[in-house]
Amino acid sequence: MPCGPLPSTAAAGPRPRLAARRAAAGTLGAVQVPTVVLASGSPRRRELLAGLGVRFVVDVPDVDERPLVGEDPAAMVLRLARAKAAAVAARHRGADAALVIAADTTVVIDGEMLGKPNDEAEAAAFVARLSGRTHEVHTGHALRRGEREVAELRTTRVRFRALDADEMRAYAATGEGLDKAGGYAIQGRGAALVDAIDGCYGTVVGLSLPLVVVAARTLGVRLA
Repeated sequence: MPCGPLPSTAAAGPRPRLAARRAAAGTLGAVQVPTVVLASGSPRRRELLAGLGVRFVVDVPDVDERPLVGEDPAAMVLRLARAKAAAVAARHRGADAALVIAADTTVVIDGEMLGKPNDEAEAAAFVARLSGRTHEVHTGHALRRGEREVAELRTTRVRFRALDADEMRAYAATGEGLDKAGGYAIQGRGAALVDAIDGCYGTVVGLSLPLVVVAARTLGVRLA
């Protein structure tokens, strides 16, 4: 089932009893920590997390993102997400350890990873390869609070509609896909390239909000 930014359910106001439960620090064993840290410089991940109404700071990790020799794509994104979370968590230690959220995403077709294209020509080649076919998007997630960690993978299958050569060149020329795995942005003009998805929409953008919310609660933090 597709998932992404949570829809607003705000009404005139919560009933008093419900509001009291939400305000209680120990509701469902979850308490809010002083700082939530997004370990990513991605504007898309910032927009997704902000959609939850969460206050957070951004701390971009310095991690070598090159794959290991023979490394499976799904294993790679999970490894990198954990490395990013650990690197940033080390900078935010304290009595009230921050909740650190990290992720890494790659696109896979025919068993081959399509990372961020180097230029417009490569972006067009990526889109041409995806045209009329189904590919996988893997996003590894890692959340840390102190020494505790939750790391999980989400995979979504994306099917492109058949594109003609002019469409491919025109999309690549927008430059939208130059900093995106696979050379396209499903949340932008690239949405017109996509015929269907099977799985979580947020995974394709770079962050599965349902996964993040559940993982945060495991670490004692309520984000939604």
